[in-house]
Amino acid sequence: MTAFSTADDLVINRKIDGDFTTSTATEEIENVYEISRCAKWIISNGYEKVALQFPDEIMRDAAQVAEKLGNATSQKIAILGDTSYGSCCVDEVAAEHFAADSIIHFGHACLSPTSRLPVLYVFGRKEIDVLDCVQKFSNLYPKDDNVVLIYDTGYSHVLDEISNHLTPVYKNLTKSQLDLPTSFSNSPNSSNQEKNIESNDSHTGALTSNTTFRKCGRLFPNLSEQDFNESMKLFYIGEEGLSLSNLMMTFNKCLVSCYDPAQKEIVKENVGSSRALMRRYHMVEKAKDARIVGIVAGTLGVVNYLNIINRLKVMIKKAGKKSYTFVVGKLNVPKLANFMEIDVFVLVACPENSLIDSSEFYKPVVTPFEMELACNSNFEWDGSYVTNFTELLPGGSSHRELVVPDEEVADVSLVTGKMRNIGLSKDQPETMSSVVLRSEALGVATIPAESAGEYLSNRSWQGLDQQLGETPVVKAVEGQFGIAAGYTENPANKDMK
Repeated sequence: MTAFSTADDLVINRKIDGDFTTSTATEEIENVYEISRCAKWIISNGYEKVALQFPDEIMRDAAQVAEKLGNATSQKIAILGDTSYGSCCVDEVAAEHFAADSIIHFGHACLSPTSRLPVLYVFGRKEIDVLDCVQKFSNLYPKDDNVVLIYDTGYSHVLDEISNHLTPVYKNLTKSQLDLPTSFSNSPNSSNQEKNIESNDSHTGALTSNTTFRKCGRLFPNLSEQDFNESMKLFYIGEEGLSLSNLMMTFNKCLVSCYDPAQKEIVKENVGSSRALMRRYHMVEKAKDARIVGIVAGTLGVVNYLNIINRLKVMIKKAGKKSYTFVVGKLNVPKLANFMEIDVFVLVACPENSLIDSSEFYKPVVTPFEMELACNSNFEWDGSYVTNFTELLPGGSSHRELVVPDEEVADVSLVTGKMRNIGLSKDQPETMSSVVLRSEALGVATIPAESAGEYLSNRSWQGLDQQLGETPVVKAVEGQFGIAAGYTENPANKDMK
């Protein structure tokens, strides 16, 4: 059982990555967390219950920030920790447990649109040597190159300074801007339908009227999707991580260079026609082979998450597969290992948390885009990649009408080399038990059960017998002590025996 549980000593001695002991100096709290701007936002909108969301790496400063905001506004302030899903997403579910009427999100953000509560973003001010960054950029690119400047949200406060050094020299330089999601405020004082999701003006820059191309939480002035080809170069300021991976997969035709401010080094990244895309295409083939699909809700706050789940259900059913929906909070291997009936999982999450390396998981974990490629015959992969599931919905740039064969179509799996059928069968009942077909050309091919119920009925062990009505009712007694990873028996109970 070691694959499904953790040893006692590992749980007790586990070390969590990150510095959780060194707090920001009191005199710097005001500047780093922009207390004045936060207080002004709360007071001007008349919010009374404000939830402060912190990622783990800056949770050490949460108490000081909450105290200062409480004193400045005289409103109720709550701290949200251990977010239900990725810390880059606004945790509306946790905020509603506090009955909050607004959220202030601190730290890195994926900028996915929210659906219920007004949000203020405070990205922080990560340290960077501006002159070193400019020098590294100048050494890397000739003056006539087409370059797009992209940055992690934590470095948005220095974007204008960097741009001012580079723009006079690089005439083909495009400065991206943060695409802050907007909707109408539900605050008591918002009679003029004020935007409810805000940030500092310097974080977003001045938008031009012809800025129409949006991708990866960024706005790209005077550019279109066709401009992001082999001749375009991307210069990313920030550490390697989920945000960079999302950018590289989305703009996989471009040469991406990453400047790490902490190391003061540039790393060239390029995933166009690389193994990363090939691994994702392998996941598509796994999804085609699957008969039972698990839809995992990796977010409950990003707008349209219910719409994409409903679309997946319809699409999977039309493809002759069975689907089940799961809400498991933060994804990990033991959680999904509980559902061995599932052939493949589809993770519905924000763009930055969608790309899961499923090598450690017992079953493949794919994205909604990959499931669309597997089930929708109207969708052909041209090398582009979609991480934002909203683009797959009606009105999105990558939306395709669902086209599934009316009857079964024979196909050959590129993973197993065996025959597989796509689409609903008119001649066979909706469910069937697992059978084995013998083919002269392809050997033996197994058709698995098409529902979790059939999978359970075919198991040699189906769980403990409940013995309903046969078990005598007894009074409650003291049980064991400790945690789930290792209980200890109560010594007092031994004396009573």
